[in-house]
Amino acid sequence: MPEESTPTTETTENTPVTETSESTPVTATPESAGSPETAAATERSGTAEGAGGAGGGAVRAGSVARAFGLGCLGCGGVALAAVLALVLVLMWNASDGTDLPRVAPEDMADRAFRHSQEAYDVMGFTRTVQPGVEDAGVSPQNTLGAEYCYDGGTFGLEDKTVDGAYRLYHEWALDRVPASRAVPGLRRLHQHLRDEGWEVSSYREGGRHKDWMLYVKREGEGRLSFIWDPERQYFTGGSATRCAYDPGWKGGGTEAYEPDSAADAVDVPALGPGRL
Repeated sequence: MPEESTPTTETTENTPVTETSESTPVTATPESAGSPETAAATERSGTAEGAGGAGGGAVRAGSVARAFGLGCLGCGGVALAAVLALVLVLMWNASDGTDLPRVAPEDMADRAFRHSQEAYDVMGFTRTVQPGVEDAGVSPQNTLGAEYCYDGGTFGLEDKTVDGAYRLYHEWALDRVPASRAVPGLRRLHQHLRDEGWEVSSYREGGRHKDWMLYVKREGEGRLSFIWDPERQYFTGGSATRCAYDPGWKGGGTEAYEPDSAADAVDVPALGPGRL
């Protein structure tokens, strides 16, 4: 534990500030990386990106027609193909919102905890963080929350919640994390997650005065985020699952589904070294 409480800044002092974007950068700010609002915005932005991709498909279709010498004779067919492609893409995006697995909150929570515990071990932390938080953003944290899932509607242009569906997120944090622990730990975690098949959305080595950040995602699993504030020596981690239907939700009543009920059904375990 001494290595997590002794302030050390030598590691970052000579480290140049570097930023990489190995995929589409996440738009979340450090303070909201694990929040329900950020995850919901991320889901909704996916629909818009999908629609944009369809527009690109229309341009490519026109180029192909001209390459084959179809000229205006092919304009009608190309336009029709572009419209059909756009409709198919939008319908695909819409179906993403409701075509979800039915998974018990306990099972989803286990996945989120496992990812957090794995990252905790790779970082080399030695303290045990009990469930709960005394002062969010300042003291150690180990909490579980839930949020709504969204559906784009028939054409992927709507923004409505999916009744009976939830997304869980596990948030954890440690105070008094010096550079000697955070810097090599984050670099090691970055490489480890890549080796394990996670796609790195954004990675930044912030130097002495900027936050160090790592965001990753994996198909069928969800998203992970890690941020270290060198000035406050505060490290935060987040693990968000994919959306799923709550098997305990029967529907058909007058009360709307509340995702918090999924999180409330799960007991948060302690986070500590060697618990996998």
